[in-house]
Amino acid sequence: MSKQEIQPYRWFNTLLWGNTVALSWTWGLGLFFSVQFTTQFGLPGLLSFAIPNGLGLIAFGFVAHHLARRESGGSESLGKFFTAWSRPFRLIFFLYQLLAITLTIFALIRYGWMPLGFQPEFLFLPLILLVVLAAGILFGEEFNIRRIKWSHGVIFLILAATIVILAFAPQRITGGGTSIAVGRIPADDWNFWGYLIPIVIGFLLGPWFDLQQWQRAIQMHRERVSVAAAYIAGGLQFFLLVVFHGLLAIWVLSSGGTRFLRNGLGGHVYGHDSVMRFLFDKAADHPWIFGAYCVFLCGCILTTLDSGYIALRWFLQSNVRTSVNAIFALIPTALVTSPIPLFLFCGVVALAGAVVGLELEYFMIFYATFFVGYSALGIARCYVNTPANRIPQIKMFCIGSLAVVIFAFGFLLNYPVFMIIGSLLPLGYVLWVLAKPTSSEDFVSDAEALDASADSISPLSASVMPAAKETPHAAPLRSTLVETAAAIGDAAKSLVGAVQHPLGGHFEDKWFVHSFVATYADTNSVGNVYFGMYAMWVGKTRELFFNRVMPKFNLKDTPFYILTRSFEHKFVRETREFETVSVRIRIGGYNRKFVTLEHEIYDSQNHLLGKGQQSLLFVASADYKMIDVPGEVHTAFLPYV
Repeated sequence: MSKQEIQPYRWFNTLLWGNTVALSWTWGLGLFFSVQFTTQFGLPGLLSFAIPNGLGLIAFGFVAHHLARRESGGSESLGKFFTAWSRPFRLIFFLYQLLAITLTIFALIRYGWMPLGFQPEFLFLPLILLVVLAAGILFGEEFNIRRIKWSHGVIFLILAATIVILAFAPQRITGGGTSIAVGRIPADDWNFWGYLIPIVIGFLLGPWFDLQQWQRAIQMHRERVSVAAAYIAGGLQFFLLVVFHGLLAIWVLSSGGTRFLRNGLGGHVYGHDSVMRFLFDKAADHPWIFGAYCVFLCGCILTTLDSGYIALRWFLQSNVRTSVNAIFALIPTALVTSPIPLFLFCGVVALAGAVVGLELEYFMIFYATFFVGYSALGIARCYVNTPANRIPQIKMFCIGSLAVVIFAFGFLLNYPVFMIIGSLLPLGYVLWVLAKPTSSEDFVSDAEALDASADSISPLSASVMPAAKETPHAAPLRSTLVETAAAIGDAAKSLVGAVQHPLGGHFEDKWFVHSFVATYADTNSVGNVYFGMYAMWVGKTRELFFNRVMPKFNLKDTPFYILTRSFEHKFVRETREFETVSVRIRIGGYNRKFVTLEHEIYDSQNHLLGKGQQSLLFVASADYKMIDVPGEVHTAFLPYV
């Protein structure tokens, strides 16, 4: 294929990815709150909502594009970066995605179905929930991340047809178009700023913890599609979709739709479902227009749910592959990695929220407050060097929860200033954490801080108090004392280390370490260690490890045997006789049937000689039939996982 033939396809592929970016971001919040904010503040409110949304997507695309080009690894550079960068934020990613799916299902039921008034609700609401869940799961199972751009391309064509039909609604229903007053930003209205500032902060930072967007960006980079260009296209398309829906709301309100507005908690006027109620009221005379709007809503919701399903499955599978948590050994992998139970949970919560009459803003609070701090910290960690895999989890959670409460008080009591403070508080705290002189202390654990203190102070120097004032003649003496103390401290450490390293091996954190001296019997004819000895050293260390963790194991009465399923070793460098060698073994992971042991071999200079892994299986001692990992092994191994 020539370069001229490749170029048009690349642009077409970029537009396809931009389309799926826009549709995956057209979720319950973007779809229905655009109507609500337009109801409250007209066209200025609509643009104030749509512009930060679109800019947030574009900004994420630019940064992701830069990260992909900055990191090494070719087409996998962005994926490798995300794996390392996201590790301390895994719980936040999980909560963000669950809330997004719950909010989307809730919005469709609350503002798309309940206005239709079908009775009895206890029958119809669960049925519509099952339809929504089944559609999201079906499309999520049918289309993976590589094929989703094609399914979303077809759905966009359907949405385009509904938009054309709805564009003629003003002429068909009211006999003519409606002039839209541009208006001015209500700068003197604190209610407007109480919404606008959280919207700007929340949506500019919002895409950073959306698994759907990260998965798309990673796949784009694998396909050598410009992430920045695709997100520019997606941001613009999303902006146009939201503006279209908002303009539809402006026409409805100017055509008598204000009678469908209702008062709610805190004195707020709610109109999320005003378009649906208005068009349903005209459905008998204009069924095509009402049907087009229903298809428009369902298409936008479906492209969010199937994207959420695929992203959740990707997230769960990657966590199961890298985690050694015991729960993954007790529950079937197919169940742990399936998003279906999570979808059912989100659906039940969404249905309960719709039944009790919650509003979309109650869910939106978390995106304007709780996740803001994590998003800001995540962006900073892309460019600010901090110790890996450490964030001040407890502090961040407390600040996020406090921000949620402050914002909730402001919203329910109609104090917009509190809403602004609630959104700015997490952002300000992150800036403080990164800028304060002791910021590095927030990114290490207590154990690391304790170890660092112990290692940096020798036993003798820790007990010597500095003088209040030092004279010039005292400086040489002090230097001599410090050097002597350091030497004694090193000797003490060596002595302590010798005591802590018995012949039967010892533990260093999760690693079991066995050290010894290689001798002539370990070498071959040319004097270096024979290659087969490395495997024998690993086997001996494994036996010592078993003896340490299962001291009561007895071959005479054991109900099970431990067999080696596979063994792999990579040779890195050679060693010779009389060299001190350390073999390290730890539990790399396990599931219901197998246990994986990882090993590393080092010389006295801490040079890596080789590394590898082995897989263990278990059989019954009576008939040698394969069995699950015995409970005794679980109990013995768990402390070292």
